[in-house]
Amino acid sequence: MKFGVSTFVTDDGVAPGALGRALEERGFGSVYLAEHTHIPVKRESPWPGGAELPRQYYRTLDPLVALSAAATATERLRVGTGIALIVQRDPILLAKEVASLDLISGGRAVLGVGAGWNREEMRNHGTDPATRMRLLRERVLAVKELWTKDEAEFHGEFVDFDPVFCYPKPVQDPHPPVMIGGAGPTTFDRVLEFGDGWMPIYGRGTDRLAAMVTELRERAGRRLPVTVFGVPRDPGAVEELEAAGVDELLFNLPTLPEDDTLRYLDRLAALT
Repeated sequence: MKFGVSTFVTDDGVAPGALGRALEERGFGSVYLAEHTHIPVKRESPWPGGAELPRQYYRTLDPLVALSAAATATERLRVGTGIALIVQRDPILLAKEVASLDLISGGRAVLGVGAGWNREEMRNHGTDPATRMRLLRERVLAVKELWTKDEAEFHGEFVDFDPVFCYPKPVQDPHPPVMIGGAGPTTFDRVLEFGDGWMPIYGRGTDRLAAMVTELRERAGRRLPVTVFGVPRDPGAVEELEAAGVDELLFNLPTLPEDDTLRYLDRLAALT
């Protein structure tokens, strides 16, 4: 099982380059960054993690910019989104940005995607929450076309463009893995149709994790990769995920100043 961290990089916490170097020095294999473009002041959507929305949700950097900084400061660390709110992103720009990250990093990019929970936030991007799952599907499929075709085109309900040139192409063949977030009743349908793996949050719909991993792989007919993010600093959680057949475990890293981050990572490293 591989180990990494998932976190929010903010304007008042550890810088992404320093974080990347610290992770690589301690033997971690990856860093995945969360995304929120903004948080509406008047918020009605409940946060799935509890009553109060943590401060870092308001202050997070753009994940692809921060991951580029982490990539240039490291040599081996995989750099991923955990997760990119693809229903709030233009697919042509997203394809270019992630392919650029893959090129800059030498083939270390991972695109974790989801539809999100903050309906006010997505409405500000012109996205109807009622159709966000159909939009998610089309944008992932369109991004993959842009990555893999010299003259890419897509014609769907929400995404529609005639043949275009879109470069750079990713370094990874055929493209960076697209990991599908969530743990709802239709998540596996999305993973099997247009994903390259599954990426749930620890403790959110994952109480039957071992059975769910088995079900997914039986339906796929192969060992689809599973990455679990938001994992607490708990030896019991590590044992549980290893027994469930999870491929990659991402510890939850609180948003802290650099010195505090380094001390926290030292404690995490003892669990790997």
